[in-house]
Amino acid sequence: MGLLRLAALVLLLGGTALAQSPRYGIGSTPSAEELRTWDISIGPTGEELPPGRGTAKEGAQVYAKRGCAVCHGKEGTGGPAPILKAPPAATADIWERPRVLPLRSPFATTVWDYINRAMPLGRERTLAPDEVYALTAFLLYINDVVPEDQVLDAQSLPKVKMPIGDDWAPLPDWKPKTRRLQGYPY
Repeated sequence: MGLLRLAALVLLLGGTALAQSPRYGIGSTPSAEELRTWDISIGPTGEELPPGRGTAKEGAQVYAKRGCAVCHGKEGTGGPAPILKAPPAATADIWERPRVLPLRSPFATTVWDYINRAMPLGRERTLAPDEVYALTAFLLYINDVVPEDQVLDAQSLPKVKMPIGDDWAPLPDWKPKTRRLQGYPY
């Protein structure tokens, strides 16, 4: 019984100490507008996509103007960052090809979302929606997913058929600590 009393005393004193701890004035409850500006996730259906448009030709210009080649190489390969253009396919099996976002992404909207929130490195979220649509079109074009003249916008982007097809979903019989996704361990 003594141990139970000791535990109760520790809990009581600990709770009192926390209740009396000083407040440092750090942080605040975000407003609805602040939450809205950070709620930038784009789902597979593209419902959340903003107005805008872009083509691969425009994307090539944005790629050059925004300095994407510094990290990803002039042609989307050869830089210190991950490659953006897969080498010619030796096999049709997507899982035996290099891990390139425009090929392995299950949805074209995921490519748009990643570019929008994560590029350019160090200046994230500085691209205008038209630039993001254009860069997305450019990356999909150089990986033979869309034609060069296809206009991508909020209506057409979610309809792009990605090379990975339906093979991206976890296998139904997956168990923790086992291999999944066509042999890729995660």
